[in-house]
Amino acid sequence: MKKIVAAIVAVLLIASCHKEVSEVFAGFQSPAHFPQPVYHFNTNTVTKERFELGRTLFYDPILSADNSISCGTCHIQSAAFTHHGHTVSHGIHDRMGTRNAPAIMNLAWSKSLMWDGGIVDLDLQSVAPITNHLEMDETMENVLKKLRASTKYPELFKRAFGSDDISTANFLKALSQFMLMCVSANSKYDSVMMHKASFTTAEAAGRELVKEKCGACHSEPLFTDESFRNNGLTPSLVNDKGRWLVTQRDEDRYKFKVPSLRNLAYTAPYMHDGRMLTLDAVLDHYSSQVQPIANLDPVFQKNGTLGIALSADEKIKIIAFLNTLNDRSFLFDKRLSEQ
Repeated sequence: MKKIVAAIVAVLLIASCHKEVSEVFAGFQSPAHFPQPVYHFNTNTVTKERFELGRTLFYDPILSADNSISCGTCHIQSAAFTHHGHTVSHGIHDRMGTRNAPAIMNLAWSKSLMWDGGIVDLDLQSVAPITNHLEMDETMENVLKKLRASTKYPELFKRAFGSDDISTANFLKALSQFMLMCVSANSKYDSVMMHKASFTTAEAAGRELVKEKCGACHSEPLFTDESFRNNGLTPSLVNDKGRWLVTQRDEDRYKFKVPSLRNLAYTAPYMHDGRMLTLDAVLDHYSSQVQPIANLDPVFQKNGTLGIALSADEKIKIIAFLNTLNDRSFLFDKRLSEQ
């Protein structure tokens, strides 16, 4: 009997050890085939407690004026942290924004944020939606007041930062930690880059086409060069002037940040205002619908021809390759889910 009990105890101890190992928090990990991150981790080292605090804040509607809208409302994990089904984001009281909610993905490599690049530090990013009249319509002062008066947040901040004093800096750092951990690098493309899988003939051909015809803007492995381009779209209904709103330079009028091509299967609709519902429509735009408007990027006007020459067969192969950039594990990563 004693031997049986001892054996059971041993099994339970082993199981407990395995559970502890599986729950070890690894912190931020840069994929081996990615470039060096640009985020300043030296001022905000990712820890388990700070990341979990950031996750709690991300999904808490307390950040909005009437406690109805959270960051996760417009950045839904199953849609690669975009606002699925909405051309432009909908905020408090169902107010409509002017832009499509960009994906929260691989932000540790982003030199600037927003469609117009108006924010250059991830630690300041959260202030914009919180204080925007069309999004959360709140003030930072009132957010901190609500957090300090809550029953859970003083203790969560103490665990994360060693003090229950809820400051603006620590609040923003915690949210940054959650967003920094939203790393998407487990697609078929990534497996091929790590020599764990192979492209099909169509996928390989599509990759070469993307390199040749799209690589000037969508460079591997992040599939964005972080630049701002005018891609020949007619101005939106609200006449959003894009990058010009930040720089006030005429040459930046109607330029928008080049988005990543990762996870396109989950992030429709496309473009800064969500005007295109399918990838077919996107490729049709670049092949035959680019407009000769002022500041059109040179990449779309070569030898007197507008757009990018694409045959029907080339479009099929490009989409085949784009589908290798979809990362389903990112959509169902429990660490990033609302707890």
